[in-house]
Amino acid sequence: MLSAVPETGLRVLVTGAARGIGRAIAEGFAAHGGRVLMQDRDDIDALPDGAIAHRGDASDPADIEAAFAAADAAWGGVDVAVANAGVAAKIPALELTPERWRQIVSLNFDGVFFTAQAAGRRMVAQGSGVILALGSIYSVAGAADRSAYCATKAGVAGMMRSLACEWARHGVRVNTIAPGYIETDLVSALVAQGRIDTSVIAARSPQRRLGQAEEVAALALFLASPAAAHITGAVLPVDGGWLANGAP
Repeated sequence: MLSAVPETGLRVLVTGAARGIGRAIAEGFAAHGGRVLMQDRDDIDALPDGAIAHRGDASDPADIEAAFAAADAAWGGVDVAVANAGVAAKIPALELTPERWRQIVSLNFDGVFFTAQAAGRRMVAQGSGVILALGSIYSVAGAADRSAYCATKAGVAGMMRSLACEWARHGVRVNTIAPGYIETDLVSALVAQGRIDTSVIAARSPQRRLGQAEEVAALALFLASPAAAHITGAVLPVDGGWLANGAP
């Protein structure tokens, strides 16, 4: 039986890794013996064993290339790349300025492509690798006041499907993880601002709760493991049944 645990010593790069889901994914790989480069535009505190930090903006292709170059210098390459960096945006469409639209698209969509492209250049050459992008339940569903967010997350899913088809023959697998509402500092901030009501969100989920960042990390670890060798081009939700629930 193929193992559902990633191999020890994997070289892993995670963007947006200072906190939240990105941090949990980085810590998950490190706990399983991975060597992890944690990239973020903010400071990264208390690095897990086997991890190094790299300061940079995931929406800037030069910063992304610099992060991959740092992994090359440290470990000779990357086996797993996780394009996690992104921004939440709940803004009525009629109030969305061109500048804010471009900021959201730059990080949530362009940054994912730059990360996947930099990873793909290396992985295609070495004949193996796993690329994971963080989409969302809004890669599939829609919601009011989230036009830019939904557009970018749907675009990420489509982009990853295309890259999966393009690079499969080179031994590279590409998948999208689509979390639902996860208990993170970002969600806590939105609650404090009165922008979301977690009791309503939990009631919408058949499991009647929000998810944990570690549960998203567990899927990332599985997708990087030998047990997921035949999974590519997929969009996999971690949402407690939120998308499945059609009940009012």
